[in-house]
Amino acid sequence: MTERGEFGELSANELFVGDIVEWSRWNSELEDWDHHYGIIIGVKNEIKSNRMVSISRVMPLHSPTNEIEFFTLSLRLVSPSKRKELSHEIKN
Repeated sequence: MTERGEFGELSANELFVGDIVEWSRWNSELEDWDHHYGIIIGVKNEIKSNRMVSISRVMPLHSPTNEIEFFTLSLRLVSPSKRKELSHEIKN
């Protein structure tokens, strides 16, 4: 039997803390999709419905006091963080 990865693991490998991401929600009043943006503040694996899945915590830009959790697979990368600069700042 082959080992299966976590649900959303491939997406989680492309997203990092500090990245700006986008997600959509259906607006029934306008009958169109509303696009929302936020910054990833954490990525972890959790058991949901007896399966290990990748969950991302996001701080929305429109409401920075309310943290939201998403399946990592449902997020789209808008702008990556500057990983080289961040790693340099951490070392100094």
